[in-house]
This record gives sequence, C-alpha cells and structure tokens, in this order.
Amino acid sequence: MKIVLGSDHAGYQLKRVIMEHLERKGIDYEDVGTGNSVDAASYVPYGRAVARAIQKKEADFGIVICGTGLGISMTVNKYKGIRGALCCNEYMGRMARQHNDANVLALGGRVIGSALALSIVDAFLDEPFESGGRHQVRVNEIIETEEENFKA
Repeated sequence: MKIVLGSDHAGYQLKRVIMEHLERKGIDYEDVGTGNSVDAASYVPYGRAVARAIQKKEADFGIVICGTGLGISMTVNKYKGIRGALCCNEYMGRMARQHNDANVLALGGRVIGSALALSIVDAFLDEPFESGGRHQVRVNEIIETEEENFKA
C-alpha cells in the first residue's frame, strides 16, 4: 500500500505525526507538500497534487489536511475518480471506505487532536470496501453523476 499526503500550513504538524505513524506501521508514503514549514500556504496546490497522484495510480490512497479539512476536501473532490471524505471520527473513517469506497481521507488539523487523527487514519486504511450490493450501486451512481458532469 502506498499513501500520498498533502497539507497546507495549518495541517503541516498533523501531517508530520501521520507520516511518523505510517513509518512505524511500515506503510510507504509520499509527501507532496507543503514542505518543511508552517508559513502560510494555500491548500489548493497540495490537494491537486494528491488527487492527480491517485488519478495516475501512483498511490492507493491519499490523506489531505488543512485547518478544518473543508477546503482541501472540496479541492480533491473536483477531480474525476476522487472520492474524498472529510472524517472527524473513526466511524466516519470506516464508513467512508466500507460504504463509499473513498480513496482520499481529509482531516482538519485545527479541529482534531493527533491521537484521534491516527485512529481515523487506521480505521480508514484498515477497512475494505464492501463491494457488491447496495453500496456498489451507490458508488456506481456517484461515478455516473461524475461522468455526466464532466461531459457538460
């Protein structure tokens, strides 16, 4: 499994904690920025980079972080094939994968603590998609909606 991570300045510290956690678990990752700073930086370029890496199949999942998780989740969800889920607890992390086949996890660096964030990351990464049945039907409907909108 490979994870691609991106954050703005407000998510930088939490991203570092998550990268250390992934290292301890032996999970391969790539950090697409922001670099080594908490200096003000827009979340948009980093959300773009994560979404594009998922589209190109350079990584299996993405994790994106900004202050609230809202802006960066909106950014990744502008990309075809991306199902980004803003999660604030473990249940949401599990359901994002199990029911929605989410491929990007969004977190708010200013609204959740490190311990909770790591629990959400683990729930998201450990949960498989329940393929088939009603959940597959709904994911297919999301994909169909996306196809319609990209034709417009």
